[in-house]
Amino acid sequence: MGRPTSKPDLITAAEANYEEMKAIIASLTEKELLTPFEFDANKKEAHWQRDKNLRDVLVHLYEWHQLLLDWISSNMKGENKAFLPETYNWKNYGKMNEFFWKKHQNTTLEDAKEMLDKSHREVMKLAETFTNEELFSKGVYQWADNNTLGTFFVSNTASHYNWAIKKLKAHKRRCKLIVYPN
Repeated sequence: MGRPTSKPDLITAAEANYEEMKAIIASLTEKELLTPFEFDANKKEAHWQRDKNLRDVLVHLYEWHQLLLDWISSNMKGENKAFLPETYNWKNYGKMNEFFWKKHQNTTLEDAKEMLDKSHREVMKLAETFTNEELFSKGVYQWADNNTLGTFFVSNTASHYNWAIKKLKAHKRRCKLIVYPN
């Protein structure tokens, strides 16, 4: 399926990718859970070096859900709020991701799973409150900065879950290559 461009496609893709991600998580062995994430140093995106374990991936998704929920809630109440917090923009949001990573170094994996499950449900419930036109027609919400509201939902659900799936699959592949002493 390509990038969703309608409410039904958004809901379907978000739920399917979330369930696929959860299935991969459920399939992780103890060895895979205990092995720190380590990826090819040639990978350019900062997240390949930043995230060291499953918790880091889950809290990253959770924090982006919080951005979406807060942004929509604030703007729907008439508060003019940008999607990214004041000190960040689309050129330096990597620093924000580092902040999220540091913020959650004492969060347990179980807490991270619960937080993400709850925020996923909240995001999906919020998406359901909008019509297809409100989600995927440009200009409906001026505060969406010439994007559709659906673009933000897709980026923070289906696409972001796909990012996590790729990362978890890469970790599983790497773990299969590691020879552990008996």
